[in-house]
Amino acid sequence: MRSLQRVVALAQQTLATQVRTKGEALAVINGVRKYALKLFPDGGETFDLIYRPRLLRIYKDRFETGPEDSENDG
Repeated sequence: MRSLQRVVALAQQTLATQVRTKGEALAVINGVRKYALKLFPDGGETFDLIYRPRLLRIYKDRFETGPEDSENDG
């Protein structure tokens, strides 16, 4: 379990600082999921509930942020 936690932490750091494209980010997320399934073959649903949302949050922060809504300024 600690091994998976370390890999997830490293993936979070990588997504936040080093990944340059959406494709690279998705590859990191999918790679972590594959690693988790090697450790826990029946753990796909658990990964999707616990770790995937954390990784996707970073993905969305990096790649899906849009301009601020200027209609609410005035």
